Amino acid sequence: MKRSMHPLTWWIWAICLAVASARFKSLALSLVVVLLVASVVYSRNEKAPWSQTFGWSLKIAVWVIGIRMAIAILIGVPVPGNTVFTLPIIPMPNWIAGIRLGGPVTSERLILTAHEAIAMACIIVLLGAASSLTSPHQLLRVLPLVIYEFGVALVIATSVVPQLVISYGRIREAHFLRGATKISFRKIALPLMEESLARSLDLAAAMDSRGYGISAKRSRYRPTSFTMADKILIALSLTTFFFAPLTLIAAIAPHILAQSFRNTA
Repeated sequence: MKRSMHPLTWWIWAICLAVASARFKSLALSLVVVLLVASVVYSRNEKAPWSQTFGWSLKIAVWVIGIRMAIAILIGVPVPGNTVFTLPIIPMPNWIAGIRLGGPVTSERLILTAHEAIAMACIIVLLGAASSLTSPHQLLRVLPLVIYEFGVALVIATSVVPQLVISYGRIREAHFLRGATKISFRKIALPLMEESLARSLDLAAAMDSRGYGISAKRSRYRPTSFTMADKILIALSLTTFFFAPLTLIAAIAPHILAQSFRNTA
């Protein structure tokens, strides 16, 4: 049985790994951390709507790397070094001097851009991992009152993408069952917008009927508490700011903790 963690534990873990990866600026470290985090996510896949967030974060990360590399090749500031290839130079106005379109592309420029792109992609993937491992409803229950409204907005925002993915798949499947071979954007977009609007109205009605707002007195049927595994993982995550090897240990720690507490249970 998969042992569940506190919702805040996953977010602290992912944010600490993201900060550590950006701080040490190591390409190999970032790639290994992403692989270890991916293994944690797929080993704890609950087949829930929010679990699909990680797959989409991987796709977004790939697009970020591709777009960043394309911009660096086509547009950018000249970086001296070994020229890999040369593109035709397009003249630019004088008021944007220092930025060129085309020209020689050096290996130093490609390596520097690749480091920046992978660092950004790593942060996206790690935050997507936290979102896929945490139920947005459980996260909302444990947020402090000070940031409750911000948490509600964040939970609704992070819930939109998984719900849109599910709706998109359902609409495509309905068209295929009706014998449609080519589905246009209009046939997908209109039902998707209609369903999203209906879901928004249902959410507003539900929040209004339940007295949405901040109350100084909160009631919890079963308070979510931090277990020993949560405390160990948070402590390991906080140590990643000091030593790079600890980042790898913290990334694989959920596997180790799950196995250890399963054996002692």
